[in-house]
Amino acid sequence: MLKGFRDFITRGNVIDLAVAVVIGSAFAAIVDTVVSSIITPIVNSVGSADVEGWGFEIISGRPDTLVNFSAIVNAVVVFLITAAVVYFVFVMPMNTFQERRKRGQEPEPEAPAEDVILLQEIRDLLKAQGTRP
Repeated sequence: MLKGFRDFITRGNVIDLAVAVVIGSAFAAIVDTVVSSIITPIVNSVGSADVEGWGFEIISGRPDTLVNFSAIVNAVVVFLITAAVVYFVFVMPMNTFQERRKRGQEPEPEAPAEDVILLQEIRDLLKAQGTRP
């Protein structure tokens, strides 16, 4: 039971899925920040809302039209740091582990073609009969 679980964990699919979830959530933060920092102020230029941060105002004097570049830069930096940590802590060691496991395994030899098998059978039959091939 534990061997099966160990094989499941070390197969790599679980690690790939975990990396995808972490990177996906970090990328979702970037998308959320871009929407709240660029799209929302453009929409707010028609209506009103409170937007804070560093950037520029689309309509001068209206803080609800502020395009917030600092939040976008922050989200991108957080994404890059998260991706780097995931790569160096999970992906790179798992790739190294998989390579070490593969080194101990030899690939199976290719099966001979059907005509080669037939010729080998003929050779073996001739040897069994005592004639030289």
